[in-house]
Amino acid sequence: MGIFRGLGGTGESSSDSTINAISTTVSAAAASASSASTSASSASTSATAAASSASAASSSASTASTSASNASTSATNAASSASAASTSASNASTSATNAAASAALAATYTGTVTSVTGTSPVSVATGTTTPVISLATNYGDTQNPYASKTANYILASPNGSSGAPTFRALVAADIPIAAASIVTYTGSETLTNKTLTNPSVNNYTEGVVAIGTVTTTNTISLTSGTVQTATLTASTACTFTMPTATAGKSFVLLLKQAAATGNGTATFTSVKWGTSGAPTITATAGKMDILTFIADGTNWYGSAAQGYTP
Repeated sequence: MGIFRGLGGTGESSSDSTINAISTTVSAAAASASSASTSASSASTSATAAASSASAASSSASTASTSASNASTSATNAASSASAASTSASNASTSATNAAASAALAATYTGTVTSVTGTSPVSVATGTTTPVISLATNYGDTQNPYASKTANYILASPNGSSGAPTFRALVAADIPIAAASIVTYTGSETLTNKTLTNPSVNNYTEGVVAIGTVTTTNTISLTSGTVQTATLTASTACTFTMPTATAGKSFVLLLKQAAATGNGTATFTSVKWGTSGAPTITATAGKMDILTFIADGTNWYGSAAQGYTP
């Protein structure tokens, strides 16, 4: 109080009014601050409530979406079930139709067999309540094809003609290849380009080729035989050309001089002889030399036995 009095100098009454005014202003400010705090708290509460409402709305929307999806799935399943039911109904209808058709056939085709006929070679024995169906009598051997038969027989038509088949021996005409290609146990056979492994050949004959009279040249061929005969022309030199030196091939040449004359000579291409060299052909009229040749695949090798009188 003394302070305000010292400053103002006008008395106590004016200072007290000022203090009261300030006090009132302060109280009003405090009340306003309190009211603002209360408003802020209310606003915070309202915001929290709004957030809770938004969350609840989101959950409701999610639940609604799930329910809609489930409803769509249920509708699809219901459609599938309806389709399956339609298919089952269609199948049932088809079965009923087939059953009706079967019943109609059964009703139409009823009764008993009164007669049986057969077309040759099938015959039917009648006169009894049970007809007997069989092949006609004497129809080959097929009436009883599994009974014991002669060894090495076949079921075939007659040899060389048509007719009922019977079991008989196999003949060359039954085999659908050229008869000349069949090798038999007897008779003469020509085997071309065949290989015989370790055979035992008795009393065989080699093919003989009669070349005839030769002049200055002759080419030897072993196609028709490996025993060759030739007669030289008098006083004429003949050059013999050898065949290909296939390994293992051999042949014999019976080389003669003319009967009334002689002095024919011979040489052989690509032949190797022994230490004595190539033989001098016997010059005497009517004489014969026997020349033997064998090949190793590269060369022909020759030897001679001379001076024979045929």
